[in-house]
Amino acid sequence: MKKLLSMLLTGAILAGTLAGCGTAAGTGNAETPSLPEGTDTTVTDISEVKEEEGKTVEVDADLSEVQKIILEAETMTLDELAAKAIEESNGATFYGVGNSSRGKTALPLFIEYLQSIDSSYNMEYEWQQPKNNKIFEQLSADSLKEEGTFAMTLIQDGNQIESKMVQTGILDTFIPLDWATANGTTAAEYEGFLPLQTLNKVFLYNSTGDAKFDNCWDFVAEGSHPLFMDIDSEIVGKNFLYMLTEDQYAGWLKEAYDALDSEEQAYFQPTIEAMATDAADLGLGENGKYALAWIKLWVENYNAQTDDGPICNTLVSESATDQSGLLVYSKLRSVEESAGVSVNNVKVVAYQDGYQGIGGYGYCHYLFVTDNSPLPWTACAFIAYMTCTEDGFSAWGKDMGGYSANPDVAEATEATYNHSKGGYNEAGELEFEAKNDRGYDWWTSDGKLVLEDPEYCASVSFTVGSWIELLTKYAEGAAE
Repeated sequence: MKKLLSMLLTGAILAGTLAGCGTAAGTGNAETPSLPEGTDTTVTDISEVKEEEGKTVEVDADLSEVQKIILEAETMTLDELAAKAIEESNGATFYGVGNSSRGKTALPLFIEYLQSIDSSYNMEYEWQQPKNNKIFEQLSADSLKEEGTFAMTLIQDGNQIESKMVQTGILDTFIPLDWATANGTTAAEYEGFLPLQTLNKVFLYNSTGDAKFDNCWDFVAEGSHPLFMDIDSEIVGKNFLYMLTEDQYAGWLKEAYDALDSEEQAYFQPTIEAMATDAADLGLGENGKYALAWIKLWVENYNAQTDDGPICNTLVSESATDQSGLLVYSKLRSVEESAGVSVNNVKVVAYQDGYQGIGGYGYCHYLFVTDNSPLPWTACAFIAYMTCTEDGFSAWGKDMGGYSANPDVAEATEATYNHSKGGYNEAGELEFEAKNDRGYDWWTSDGKLVLEDPEYCASVSFTVGSWIELLTKYAEGAAE
């Protein structure tokens, strides 16, 4: 949508029909705007005219009604959006759907915010969290209605979002003005989806024994069966494998392989060379064979689990000696210490001196307005509230390993929860080293976090995805 809007033909401003177009925030009336003297009314980029004049110009008639509202909403501050939401949804019921149940936690906080502006405001709400990745089917079915049930969604899996939701016009991206400003951009310039947060899945290992994991290839070495949420249970895990074939990340795998000793390299070399033809056939870069070899060994050896919670519970037990896994970092926060269970039984591999290679995988929760939203202004205001205020993000902010995409909110959240010192007790003593989150900037640089790119995942989901489907998974099934 952003690329489309930046190329709209403005034409001439229709003096008598401005009432049919939304007025920009702060104008206070529907006076007919005038373009700067000498302006060419056939220009194809309207963003400069809007920014210089602060006026509303004619929008593309092909836009949906919700897209037209979004275009106007992107010029408004949160408080201005709140006024629109109060007018639209007072006394109504708001339906949201998402992969995260915490949308249900954020909604009453949003209502309290609106009530701080208008004490008479009231809105009922319902939040649904479909299981087994059924959110795409639910949104697709709802999109067939002239006016949908769901006002907005919080959703993960960039691949399916791109191919099933955005390209089909089911979901629309809204970029809040305050969010864009905090990120040094504008709605017109920004490309991509709106992320609420980036979550990281990190490699952990149980350190009660003698096993050492000082290279990402150790997780696919002979006899290694890391615990991992099955790629058919959580599709973002498959996106992780897709991303490994991207040039940058394939290069990281090559660098990690080069750091192995000759004996370790000799074990992996036959598989790597066997992947050279497949890498060429799939159109991958020069290090594609290293990516395919790692993926093949990973899929054929990981111990499939149904959820990250049980993986964490297994690894922190003293009986899980030498086991490893790839799981959501924030799960460590929920560990209840006991005689046989402790966060101190595990280590974050990327934090260990000398560790080589990828440290984990990062993916986003994205926010969208449905294209047939029954409450589009309220949806935009709710999205802006979650992405532009610490209170709005607080439903997720308490977790380490979850990073707001708004730098101002991220800074405020860290100041409140101090995740970088999450392993220290009230006396200032270090209790759990693994809980000291080094933060988004560290993870995406030194920590070598593999980041999901929806467009790249969608571009290889058929080619690399079909290749992955032919691999044989580890046969022993889930661990006890």
